[in-house]
Amino acid sequence: MELGSAENFSERGTLGVEEEFYVVDERGRPTAGTDELVYEHDPPEILEDRLDHELFKCVIETQTPKTTLSSAGEQVRAVREALVDHAREHGFGVAAAGLHPAAKWRELEHADKERYREQLDRIQYPQHRNTTAGLHVHVGVDDADAAVWVANEIRWYLPVMLALSANSPYWNGFDTGLQSARAKIFEALPNTGMPTAFDSYEEFARFEERMVEGDAINDRGELWYDVRPHSGHGTVEVRVPDGQADPERVMAFVEYTHALVTDLVERYEDSADPWAAYRSAGHGPRDRGAGYNHRRELLDENKWRAMRYGHDATFVARDLDGEVSLAEVVDRESDRLGVSGIRDVYDGESGATRQRRLREEEGAEALYASLLL
Repeated sequence: MELGSAENFSERGTLGVEEEFYVVDERGRPTAGTDELVYEHDPPEILEDRLDHELFKCVIETQTPKTTLSSAGEQVRAVREALVDHAREHGFGVAAAGLHPAAKWRELEHADKERYREQLDRIQYPQHRNTTAGLHVHVGVDDADAAVWVANEIRWYLPVMLALSANSPYWNGFDTGLQSARAKIFEALPNTGMPTAFDSYEEFARFEERMVEGDAINDRGELWYDVRPHSGHGTVEVRVPDGQADPERVMAFVEYTHALVTDLVERYEDSADPWAAYRSAGHGPRDRGAGYNHRRELLDENKWRAMRYGHDATFVARDLDGEVSLAEVVDRESDRLGVSGIRDVYDGESGATRQRRLREEEGAEALYASLLL
C-alpha cells in the first residue's frame, strides 16, 4: 500500500512542475506515440525518470527536477526543448492545450499500462473519454499541518487560476460553449474537483489511507483533486490550470502558485489560532487573520463561473461580501504578492478566445499549428 508520511514535509519553497502534452502527427493531430517515446527509445538526460504517459497513447507527461523559483523557468524550458527534440527525432510533434480540438476519444488508443487498464475497467465511460491535459505545480511546505491548512485556504484562488488558464473550448470535435471544457470533462472522474477542507494532517492521512484500504483507489496518486497535500513529495500540489503552449504562461502560474503558498504558510505561522474557522460549526471567516472555511458548494460555483466565462468571470468574494471580477482579483493579487505574470496573462487574449478566433479566421489546420511547442 503506497502512502505518504508527515515526515516528507521537510523543505519550504521548492518547486516542481508537471506538464501534460499531446503527441501529434505531421498534421498536428493527436496520435499514438508514447510507446515509442517512453518505452522504445531512451529520452534525453533531463527527461530520464521524468517522462511518462497518461491514459491515452497521445498524452505524455514531463516533470522538471526539483528546483527553485529563480531556476524554474530555465528548467521548464529545458524540459520542453528536450521533449520536442526527442519527439521530432522519432517523427512526432508536441502540442499543448487543456483539450486538443482534434482529439476524438473514440478514435484514440488507450495505454496498455496495467494501472490505466484497471482504471478503465473500474471507472468506465468517464475515463474512456478523458483526453485532458493539465499543468500541475508543486510547492514545498516544511510542516504537514501547514500544508493541509494551505491546501484548504488556497481553494478560493483555484477558480481564479482556472479562469486565467482557460484553454480548452473544443472537445471531441465540437465547440462546448465553455472556456475550459477540460475542467468539466475531468470532473466526471471520481475524486476530482474541489476538495473539502481537512482539519489536520492526521485527518487527511486517515482519509488517504481509508481510500486505499477500501479499494476506492489503487494509490494516493488517484486522488485527483484540484489541490492536494502531496504526502509523498511533501508539497502542496495545485492541479487546476489547463495545459499551455506558451512557456511564459506556464511560468505565470508557477510564479503565482509559489507566491500564494509562501504567503499562506506565513499566515499560518503568524496566526495565533489558524484552525479556528475549521473548528466552528458554521462556515466562513471567524478570525480574519486565521483563514476561511468556505463551503465547497460556494467554491464549486466559482469554479463553474471560471469554466463557463474564463476571463469574463466574476466570483463570490473571498470574504463572502458581494462579488468580485477576475480583473479586480488579478490587480489585487499582483499588487499584494508582487507578481506580474498573471496580469500579463489577463491582459492578453485568453487561450479559449484565441482558439476560437483562429478556427474561424484561418481554419482548423492553423488552430492545430498554433498549439505546437
